[in-house]
Amino acid sequence: MSDSDDEAPAGPTPFEVLGGEPAVLALVQRFYDLMDLEPAYAGIRKLHPSHLEGSRDKLFWFLCGWLGGPQHYIERFGHPMLRARHLPFSIGIAERDQWMACMIQAMEEVKIDPAFAERLAGSFFGTADWMRNRGG
Repeated sequence: MSDSDDEAPAGPTPFEVLGGEPAVLALVQRFYDLMDLEPAYAGIRKLHPSHLEGSRDKLFWFLCGWLGGPQHYIERFGHPMLRARHLPFSIGIAERDQWMACMIQAMEEVKIDPAFAERLAGSFFGTADWMRNRGG
């Protein structure tokens, strides 16, 4: 509890605004379904294993915590160390942009509020851009 009872309560977390675990799971499932189905995302699909179950789980666990919900990923693996964990993969601007396009499409298809989706896309872009480990 804070020292001052006069402080306004913090607003809902992005996790809560999104709709909690069911909504995060729906987003992750649609994201990987699109990656698997759409030729436009073939570049990022080839960076993943043939079976996506582990990738789905890890992104779900990570996003729950990243959005302000339960820290499932940290409980299982410790600090995400995203950039270090992605260094074995060649990630450039094209891969970043495919990842973003796939996530934006997934957010649209699971009907996330457009204004909230735009805010999330801005945050996702910063993280996706940080994952780049080559120029082009």
